[in-house]
Amino acid sequence: MIKSELVQKIAERNPHLYQRDVENIVNAILDEVVNAMARGDRVELRGFGAFSVKNRPARTGRNPRTGTQVSVAEKYVPFFKTGKEMRERLNGGRDD
Repeated sequence: MIKSELVQKIAERNPHLYQRDVENIVNAILDEVVNAMARGDRVELRGFGAFSVKNRPARTGRNPRTGTQVSVAEKYVPFFKTGKEMRERLNGGRDD
C-alpha cells in the first residue's frame, strides 16, 4: 500500500471528510513521526508498533566488486518494532 491508497481508504471510511483534508491529516501525522525521530525521540503507537532511531557506528567495509576496503561513515537509521497486537494479528493468534 502506498500513501495515496492509504488516504483513499481513510476517505472511504469517513465520507464526512474531504479527501484533501484526509491527505493533510496523513501528511501531518507522518511529518510529526519524522520530526520526532529526527530529534532522536521514540514514537510509539500502541497496538501498532514503535519507531526509533539506531546508531550505526563508523566501520571499515569492503567493495564487493573489487574487494578493496572502504571507510563507511557513522549514520543513523530508522528502526520499527511491531506491537504485540499487530504480531498476534499477523500470526493468527499465535505469538512465536
